[in-house]
Amino acid sequence: MAEDTTTLAGPPDGQPDEGPLPPVRDWPDVGTNATDFDPVLAELMREGPLTRIRLPHGEEDWAWLATRYDDVKMITNDARFSRAEASVRQFTRLAPHFAPRPGALAWADQPDHNRLRRAASTAYTVSAVRRLRPRAQEMLDELVDAMVQDGPPADLVERVLEPFPISVVCEVMGVPADERRKVHDWTREIISTAGGAEASERAKKGLFGWIAQAVRDRGDSDGQDVLSLLGAAVMSGELRHEEAVSVAGPLQIGGEALTNNSGQMFFLLLTRPELLERVREDPASRPAVVEELLRYIPHRTAVGLPRIALEDVEIGGVRVSKGDPVYVSYLAANRDPSVFPDPDLIDVDRDAGAHMAFGNGPHYCTGAVFSRMQIELLLDTLLERLPGLRLAVPPDEVPFRRRTMIRGPEALPIAW
Repeated sequence: MAEDTTTLAGPPDGQPDEGPLPPVRDWPDVGTNATDFDPVLAELMREGPLTRIRLPHGEEDWAWLATRYDDVKMITNDARFSRAEASVRQFTRLAPHFAPRPGALAWADQPDHNRLRRAASTAYTVSAVRRLRPRAQEMLDELVDAMVQDGPPADLVERVLEPFPISVVCEVMGVPADERRKVHDWTREIISTAGGAEASERAKKGLFGWIAQAVRDRGDSDGQDVLSLLGAAVMSGELRHEEAVSVAGPLQIGGEALTNNSGQMFFLLLTRPELLERVREDPASRPAVVEELLRYIPHRTAVGLPRIALEDVEIGGVRVSKGDPVYVSYLAANRDPSVFPDPDLIDVDRDAGAHMAFGNGPHYCTGAVFSRMQIELLLDTLLERLPGLRLAVPPDEVPFRRRTMIRGPEALPIAW
């Protein structure tokens, strides 16, 4: 990796001179193959636990990266690190286009974050998941029925892993059936880095414009879908209209993650016969297998959103100065050997419940309960309906998505 070195201009009064800062490491989108762990991140972890990185886009030259589990957990729970402050700066980043919406949940600090999240929270409770589960199973069965009727081979992504999460998230959000393809096209473009800033901006305008109108239209609705709940929150004065739109957008986009995560999971199962045999013959092991695979899979490219240090903070013996941007890597935290021994191995007998696949702290994924429900349904249904499930091509012929922030197979050819 390319690097440069920067020295401190001088220590603050009363503090010792800490010498040169660590070198800045360029972190390009290397197009990592299949479910391989990003080699750049692996190198940064060896150099860490705190390093400085430069990503392909943005105006600021570098940001800190924390890779150790305990540091990631601390930073994501510590009010001294602000998402709101990061929303107004063009920090170094992976995404080609960056224009946070006012009132966006992802960029809110406490207590504002809880106020924004509360408006849609009843759509994501355990009881809400329980109510939706029969409908989700029905939607999944219809997709599997159609695939089985057409016979093998089939693309599992196209036939099941893409349409199922889209249908579920649209059901939760309240997107009408005849609008779902259009909404999905927008969300797919937003998470891609291939089309550049202009394509991403067009997709964001399309999606957020559609959501803005939907929220207006549902102001007097008593529905329990997210768009209706947000419309009611605007009418009651709990949220401003722009805040409601900013909350809804990322929730809709988040549905894309499950297609890619489940695609990686099934790729791992279908390329490891002993693992597939375990989950097929021992249904009781499936919850533990899911948690271990969630820990193991590299679900994204590079890192997500940064925070800004609001004051000087020492992390791992390094002083992070007030105003510095700080990234955390959940992928790295999930491979920390002090928490997960032999982290590069899939060990379904380990306790992987402490993984951070859904994040940590106040910004823990809103839809985590829904995601687990969908993964459970996919695993149970496909293993029971397709007892001979296998890849229809050699593993190295399975195409994986390139130039995208969320990693996963583009297609998964199967037979049964």
